[in-house]
Amino acid sequence: MILAETDAPAWSWNLLADFQEMWSYPFMVNAFRAGAVVAVVSAAVGWFVVLRRQTFAAHTVSVVAFPGAAGAVLLGVGAVYGYFTLCVAAALVIAALRGDGDHEESALTGTLQAFLMASGFLFIALYKGLLEGPQTILFGTFLGITSSQVTLLTVVGAAVLAVLAVIGRPLLFASVDPQVAGGRGVPVRALSVVFLVLLGAATAEASQITGTLLVFALMVIPAATAQTLTARPALSLALTVLLAFAATWLGLTVAYYSPYPLGFFVTSIAFAGYLLALGRRSLHEVLSRTRARPRPRTRPRPRTRPRTRTRTRTRTRTPAGAAPTTRGVSV
Repeated sequence: MILAETDAPAWSWNLLADFQEMWSYPFMVNAFRAGAVVAVVSAAVGWFVVLRRQTFAAHTVSVVAFPGAAGAVLLGVGAVYGYFTLCVAAALVIAALRGDGDHEESALTGTLQAFLMASGFLFIALYKGLLEGPQTILFGTFLGITSSQVTLLTVVGAAVLAVLAVIGRPLLFASVDPQVAGGRGVPVRALSVVFLVLLGAATAEASQITGTLLVFALMVIPAATAQTLTARPALSLALTVLLAFAATWLGLTVAYYSPYPLGFFVTSIAFAGYLLALGRRSLHEVLSRTRARPRPRTRPRPRTRPRTRTRTRTRTRTPAGAAPTTRGVSV
């Protein structure tokens, strides 16, 4: 059944009544709780993903969540366990087998992504029971989030944030300048492995809200928007969390009153914020160039010296024996 054909609640323009009605359903309360946890964790991890330029690795781990969920359903266990198991396992594989250069890492992640994506479709084809299809796994939904899933997301999210808080300072140093950080004794390789594990856990969380293909909506777009607006690390990180939280809750609200997938609204809201940030930066650059442009110099007019009358003293001949005299002559 196509989601667009289902009836959606009507928007009454009475915000208080609309939110009271929406939050009267337990599944919506669970959705907003899970969305808050996922937004905070994804924003914190995603800020480092953008800073370290590992968006391709993050995309690969998110794609891995699809065969993880499909394989878990095939084995008869909850999809949430498949998300976490395969995402963390893929992060460990990338951390263990990647080379020293960007070319080797890109080739490895691309190969792993293609193989596991095909495996996910195979798991769905082998499943003989009632399954909504890959649409929910790929594009996310807020239906069916239970209180136990919210508890699991909260526990895992708290663990990810705690580890990130411990390694945050050296990880920031290693992300900005890994050569200098390694020379100062920072364990760059170990920090990279730990961060990839955190990335896998955060991706597994975000996949349950946005779907496996739209994890970038919470993992990359808010961080890219914040880093476009400011270069200060603390302010940029706080702004990333705020943007991800706003995109998630606004997307949940719009999706409740619409029959279309949740991932589309979360992604669209986050992308709109990114476009506004780019427009603000472009406008600021244009204004800066305009103010810094030197004014054309005008050639100064030559000064004319006024004519003045000078007096010269001339000596006149005097007869012998007389005192010499002078007289002024005007010129």
